[in-house]
Amino acid sequence: MKSCLIVIDVQESFRHRPYSTERDMPSYLAAQNALIKGCAAGGVPILRVLHTDGPEVASNPFATESGHVRPLEGLADFSPAASFIKHRHSALVGTGLDVWLTQNGIGRLIVSGIRTEQCCETTTRHAWDSGWEVDYVLDATLTFDMVQPDGRPLHAADIKARTATVLEGRFAKVCTVEQALARVVG
Repeated sequence: MKSCLIVIDVQESFRHRPYSTERDMPSYLAAQNALIKGCAAGGVPILRVLHTDGPEVASNPFATESGHVRPLEGLADFSPAASFIKHRHSALVGTGLDVWLTQNGIGRLIVSGIRTEQCCETTTRHAWDSGWEVDYVLDATLTFDMVQPDGRPLHAADIKARTATVLEGRFAKVCTVEQALARVVG
């Protein structure tokens, strides 16, 4: 089955949000870069998706005017087979990504990027419901700690565990970088 890697929202914008931390960044970038390099070496198309939303002013890190809607520093350099700009959580809404996937005969998506429980998970659910198989590469996703409605902290590791639990076997095959690469280039 023909696969492609989708690198979702791996952009400098996140470093300019108040919740951002570099705590998990080194391990995330190591995994994301290994996935990119493995897919590139195996001839797997790699797609770049970046996120923009309003207001369109320089002080908003997700506005193009900020200069932060660009690949995250430390991300392996790659030439994307295609690039898309999204304005919603799912990379399949209003971007033309679905058309590109269909035109290129892609049957399986390898999902990676930022944020684990937000744009990566939403894209995964949407893709599965639209008929694509999905490998969700948990170690090649990044998220940040959150605060629950009752004020208690919710740590990034717990968010990732919850995402893996709700996706596995329902919307995706949750896997490691090595497992994802073995499925497409092994």
